[in-house]
Amino acid sequence: MTSFETDAALYRSAGAPYSSADRPMAMRGLHVYSVPQHSIFFPSQLTGVFTPPPVAYYSDQGEEHYWKKIPRWQDAGVDQFLSHKWQMGNTVQGAAALVDFLSSVLPATIPPQRDMESRLRITDIHTREEFIERVKAGIKKAPMAIRLSPHIPSVVDWSDPLNDPIRRQFIPVSSPLNIDHPMAVLDPMHEDKYSPVDGLIHRYPDRALFFATSVCPVYCRFCFRSYTVGTETESVKKKRFIPHPKKWAPRFEYIEKTPSLRDIVVSGGDTYLLEPELLQYIGDRLLNIPHIRRFRFASKGLGVSPSRLIDPNDGWTDTVIALDRRARQAGKHICIHTHINHPNEITWVTRRGAQRLYEAGVTVRNQSVLLNGVNNELETMTALVHALGDINIQPYYVYQGDIVPGAEDLHTPLSHGLHLERHIRGRIAGFYVPNFILDLPAEGGKRLIRSVESYDQRLGLATFSAPGLMGEPTEMQYWDPLWSLEQDAREEVLERCKRK
Repeated sequence: MTSFETDAALYRSAGAPYSSADRPMAMRGLHVYSVPQHSIFFPSQLTGVFTPPPVAYYSDQGEEHYWKKIPRWQDAGVDQFLSHKWQMGNTVQGAAALVDFLSSVLPATIPPQRDMESRLRITDIHTREEFIERVKAGIKKAPMAIRLSPHIPSVVDWSDPLNDPIRRQFIPVSSPLNIDHPMAVLDPMHEDKYSPVDGLIHRYPDRALFFATSVCPVYCRFCFRSYTVGTETESVKKKRFIPHPKKWAPRFEYIEKTPSLRDIVVSGGDTYLLEPELLQYIGDRLLNIPHIRRFRFASKGLGVSPSRLIDPNDGWTDTVIALDRRARQAGKHICIHTHINHPNEITWVTRRGAQRLYEAGVTVRNQSVLLNGVNNELETMTALVHALGDINIQPYYVYQGDIVPGAEDLHTPLSHGLHLERHIRGRIAGFYVPNFILDLPAEGGKRLIRSVESYDQRLGLATFSAPGLMGEPTEMQYWDPLWSLEQDAREEVLERCKRK
């Protein structure tokens, strides 16, 4: 049992084991995480062991029970909401479950959509029933299934669902104005082309991506791995990756036999939903390979279901911390790459989870995706970067959105990213300014969007040229969304793409 679990068990027992002066949290029946002892060496003759005071990661003192605005969760106490098992058990999954949920939270009258390009603005939804019918129609065409951890619907403003930036990321609303770009594909990175063994992508010379699972706490509409992530939909059959060591064996064998690899991204799906034992297994295997110097756990969990990080009955975070300490002793590096797109996703639960990782010395970096109507305004992006910095998460990348089916309304013109990158500098300390990145298909690799060679804004066509991943000259193209173009330009783009 970890110190976190031990303290939680003590504080749940009858009567407070400590005096109110020593443990004021315990007297209120709140769960407190005791930070392990650390040896501190003082500059003079003083040496000794310093025991920091307990940190109330699990305390809700003075914090809003923001989930209680959802009718079905009004009676859920903090112990329940912060339980990972409760979060998984109360996940909204599938079209029928979402319709039932929406019926309980939506107002009778839906406010009109605002602050949206006229070519995308929805003007014919006025009632709860109309909104739900359009969601049902959107789900039928969407490549991504519906899955929402309780944290996400709890931070949505259901009084104004058409305009809410969190809803837009996860719940589709069908519109005849939202037409897929002709270049949209389910695998925009052409990952299958670079898969030497099933479930491993070796696209970069020194790096590989390890598919640990195909499931996530939530399913994003704009996912660039809709060919594998989530359950099958009416429009997409999925390639599944099962989280089991026997399935992983060929991937580890390839990594062990490829000494050029130094860096592994453990992804999927989302490593956040791996059981601690499986996370430990992956970490141990990678740490035992001499030429692997670093690896990252890719997880959206901190943004969409942060309670697991401070759940005293769950071992996921303890496992990450233990692996990180072992890696440091071996002179290697482990980190978490998370994915938060809007400051409204961050609550006190997120802050507590981030603080626990920070105090344990675990590096956390954030990779946002630039999304229309979510974070493509300067003030919103600035607020997001500040919010991340304030909880010691490095704002690492802002990706230009990939051109995928079902999410053209979220697809953002390259000009928006260029504008944000240009204006955000000077507002934020330089080491916290994220890199605005375009991940080009196949051999193109990640490129700073400001390295664009040519950009025809009328047709929305950008060209990048650079040495490819293997050193060969490479020229790649990126297309702006159709909604951002004038009618004549849209018609020209459609005709040009048809001829390809």
